Order: sequence, then structure tokens, then C-alpha cells
Amino acid sequence: MSGSFRLCPAAELPRHAHLRFLTRESPPRALCFVDPRRFGSWRLGDAWQPDRGPCVVSEYQAFRENVLKNLEDRAFDKPICEVLLNQKYFNGIGNYLRAEILYRLKIPPFEKARTVLEALKEQEQERRKKDPSLTLSKKVKLRQENPDLLELCHTVPMEVITAEKQLLDPEHPDNYSAFKSWLQCYLVPGMSSLRDRSGRTIWFQGEAGPMAPKGQRPRKTPRKKSPELKAEPEAPSPEVTPRASKQRRRAGTNPPRLEEKEVKEEQEGQADRPRKGRARGRRTVTAAPASPEEPQSVRRSRRISAGRGRGAAPAV
Repeated sequence: MSGSFRLCPAAELPRHAHLRFLTRESPPRALCFVDPRRFGSWRLGDAWQPDRGPCVVSEYQAFRENVLKNLEDRAFDKPICEVLLNQKYFNGIGNYLRAEILYRLKIPPFEKARTVLEALKEQEQERRKKDPSLTLSKKVKLRQENPDLLELCHTVPMEVITAEKQLLDPEHPDNYSAFKSWLQCYLVPGMSSLRDRSGRTIWFQGEAGPMAPKGQRPRKTPRKKSPELKAEPEAPSPEVTPRASKQRRRAGTNPPRLEEKEVKEEQEGQADRPRKGRARGRRTVTAAPASPEEPQSVRRSRRISAGRGRGAAPAV
């Protein structure tokens, strides 16, 4: 069973509802089985079908005893995830419930069912020996604090039933946001998944277990990617041709020659710069301006007159 029962006005049937029963009221109301995923079906009757065991919700004690006293059945040779869908022993457990139950107890889904359930039987016997005087209220409290697999087969479906109005809104049956937030494992991003031998997908965390189907690898449920800032596109680098690279290598080994004009300008600039070393401390002597050039005859007469003047007697 994967849907839920609802009593609503006959004129306002919810979507995905299988109509099976009308009341005699005026106006009449309809008892509907609402199954959005079309996995379940129901028939009116006063008892379960012969191949179904006690209900995990309404007949918990009978359900528990039915499992523990039949552990020798070959059905428990299968993985625990497959046995949980066997309605002969786990009447009412479906695909999402088995994933949630095994996840809460950290049990690998492909662990052998008998190995898991025999351990519960031993724990129950030891508990009775140690504390035979425990009251019913204390036993219930201990089970609530440390529930085993069979107890979770009862309490986890009860969580969905008691919180149905919050998890599945009758007026908006397509809105699964509250139900998705309640799920801890089933279809949750980051969990692993495998198909069992019946073709159903089981979600889990950690190791799959020793009886995992061969030839399959666990697939991770993808997480939602956080929005990332896109980097600015880089400017395309200019394409370097073989000819251009050859010219670059030549330029590195042989620097380009200066033109004659540039050589002259560089030499003039070096001449104007102060000399290094001792020449820095010396004073710069400016040359006297050149006098205009005299004729040769004038210079000769001046020399003759100067020579006469040296040998002449001083005037009285």
C-alpha cells in the first residue's frame, strides 16, 4: 500500500483517487484511496488476503511474533531490503519506508535478513532476563530510546499517518514539499542507490552489504549545484606563426642597429653629460671669445716696433 484513505464530499474528489464507497448521507461523501504514484490498490473486505501477514500499524504485537517465530523460513535467506517488501511478514512496508527504516538504524540494505533479525531475538531474550520486573511504561520508554528494526516498522509509518495533514495536503495533493523535507534517505541528494533482484531501487548510505548484486555500482543521487560566478572570458592570444617566432629569436640575439642620425644624437648627448671620476670636481673653464683676425702686415709692424722699443734708452 502506497497511498492514503480520505473521506471527502462526493462532488470534490481529489486527484488520483480510486472511488470505491459512497455514504448514504445527503449530500453523500466518498471514501477514496488516493494514490498519486499508482502503486497501490485496495479491496473492501473484513480480513487481509491469505498471503498477507498482520499489519505493522494496527497489529504490531502479532506482526512482531509472526516475524520472530518464522525466522527459519527460506524467505529470510534474502537481503533485508528485499525481505522488508515481503507482505507475508511486513504487511504495509513499501519502498520509501524500508529505506527510511534501514537508514535510521545504519543497517546495510544487502545484509542477510536472518542475521539482522536473529540478533533482535537474542537481544529481546537478554532484556527479559536482566529486567524481569520492568513495568510496561519503562519498557515502552526503553524501546522509544533504542528502537529495533521491528519497532521502527511500526513507528515510522505511524509518523506519516499522524502527520498526514502536514505532510500531504488534501487540497493540494501535488505539493510534496513537506513530505520531501520529512524524508531522510529516500531520493535524498547524496545517498547511494542500487536495484535489488526484484527490480526496485533501494536508497542507502555507506556500505551496501555482503549480498549486494554483482555487476552494479552504487550510484550517488546528485546534489543541487550552487550557482557559481562565471569568469570573464580571456582575450584571445595572438596567433604566433613560424615566421614571427623566427623573427623574435633573431631580435633577441641580434639587437637592431641604430641609424646614423640616432648614433650622432646619442654621441652628442654623451658629450653634454658630466664626466665621471675626477673630472666631476674640476671647475669648468669657459674659453675667451676669439678676437677678430688682424692682417699679417699689421702684426709684422707691431713686432718691429716692439723690438726697437726694448733697445732704446729711456727718455729723459
